Amino acid sequence: MIETEQLKQRFWEQGFLVLDNFFEPGLMDEADLVIRQYFGENPQFRHEAEFLKKSQTEVIPWFPQNPDLPGYQKALADPFDAMEKDPGLKQLTEAILGESWNRLYGMVMFSKKGSSGQAWHQDCAPEDSSKFNLNRLVYTRDLTAETGGQTVVMPGSHRKGLLPAGNPHEDLDGQQVLNPGKGTLVLLHGHTWHRVLPVNSAYRFSANFRSAPGGTASDITDICVYRNMRYQFSTSRVIEERTPAA
Repeated sequence: MIETEQLKQRFWEQGFLVLDNFFEPGLMDEADLVIRQYFGENPQFRHEAEFLKKSQTEVIPWFPQNPDLPGYQKALADPFDAMEKDPGLKQLTEAILGESWNRLYGMVMFSKKGSSGQAWHQDCAPEDSSKFNLNRLVYTRDLTAETGGQTVVMPGSHRKGLLPAGNPHEDLDGQQVLNPGKGTLVLLHGHTWHRVLPVNSAYRFSANFRSAPGGTASDITDICVYRNMRYQFSTSRVIEERTPAA
């Protein structure tokens, strides 16, 4: 593997980092099976109708590692705990965020066949460049043009400030489509503009182990920035309508 310092430099240049075959296939198979068994073929959306309509983000979250939530089972959490405890992941996280970095939470994001994916967004407000989260995304199966659901990023946008208001799903000049394979790790800065393409296959999911630099508020991802709004998850409401400048 490329030296950690080189990976750190690449991350800060791009606002994201893609590492293929980071995790062993056996662990990916175990997690993939757990996710499919948990969600089934046709799970119901859990966000408010207003959020689903305005955000054009059709995903269903699950927090398998949180013992305080109903339905927690250690057997279901085990493969995700194993991923998050990976020494290489911890080393890379520390290199990017510093020794005092904090774990936020782990979740799985599930999308059904035919769903629109996720619109352009930033995971947290970008006005203070020192306050951000780090997404540590793991893919248990291949995502291709045929399956859909690929992640789209705007390289270097973590340094460009606020995501411009506009069409939630339109292509942007300079965007890059990622096609992560089974076992791929994607590190993504919370201020980086990103979205997920529509899903063509039976379903699409990824695991996300969110973290942040030391001293960052634990609710840093409570307010998400979309091209047409800011949305607060804790209150399930739109706190700002956004429209392109005239």
